[in-house]
Amino acid sequence: MTDNSELARGSRPKLDIINEDHAMWGVEGSGDTSGFDTFRRTVTVAPPAVRPYGSWFDEAVDVLIELITAEGLVPDEVIEKVVIDRGELIIFVVREHSPMVAKMLRDDQDLRFELCLGVSAVHYPADKGRELHAYTALFSITHNRQIAMEVVAPDSDPHMPTLVGVYPGNDWHEREAWDLMGIVFDGHPGLTRSAMPDDWVGHPQRKDYPLGGIPVEYKGAVIPPPDTRRSYN
Repeated sequence: MTDNSELARGSRPKLDIINEDHAMWGVEGSGDTSGFDTFRRTVTVAPPAVRPYGSWFDEAVDVLIELITAEGLVPDEVIEKVVIDRGELIIFVVREHSPMVAKMLRDDQDLRFELCLGVSAVHYPADKGRELHAYTALFSITHNRQIAMEVVAPDSDPHMPTLVGVYPGNDWHEREAWDLMGIVFDGHPGLTRSAMPDDWVGHPQRKDYPLGGIPVEYKGAVIPPPDTRRSYN
C-alpha cells in the first residue's frame, strides 16, 4: 500500500478492481451503438487505509470511535472501513447506524461538521451485495475541514435511513438519489420523483438500466432511442 504521507498529499493507494467495462455506457447485451466499442474502463474502489492516516484524520476517527463506544456499541460494527483517497477522509458506515454517526459528526465540538453538501448515489452492478453507494459530503465551518460518509446497500434491499432529521437540506438530494438510482431512504418526509414523471418505471441512472429511450424530434429530424440506432462499430 502507498505510504500514508503520500496519501496526505493527495496521491492514491492501490485500488481494488471490481469490474472491467467496455464501450461508452458499460452495458452488456443491450446493443451499445455509441461507436466507442474499443473503449475500455477499469472500475475500482479504494481499499481500507492503514494508520497513521496523516493530517487531522487520525484525531477525527479516534473521536468518532470514542463517541460510538460511549453509546455502548462496538466501533467495528458501526464503521465498515476508513478510506483515504486523494487527500479525502471517507468513513464507510453500516447503514442502520448512519443517522447516529451523522449526528455525532455534526454535534461533537472536536468534529462539528455542520454543513451537509448533499448526497450522491453510485451504482456498481459488479460489486455484489454492495451495488448501491450513497456518498454524503460534510463540511466543518468551525474547523474548515471536509469529510465524507459513505453507506452501501444491495440491489435486493435498496434501503438505508434518511439523514433529513440530522441535515434537513438533504431532503431534495435524497429524492434525486431515489428517483434516478432507486435508493429508498426510509423515514424521508416525501420520497417522490424529482426529475422523472411520477409514473416513470425504473431508475434511469443505474448502470443496468436499458439503453432504449424516447424518440426526440428536432426541426423535423427524429433521433431514435440508442437501442434502435445502427451500429457504428
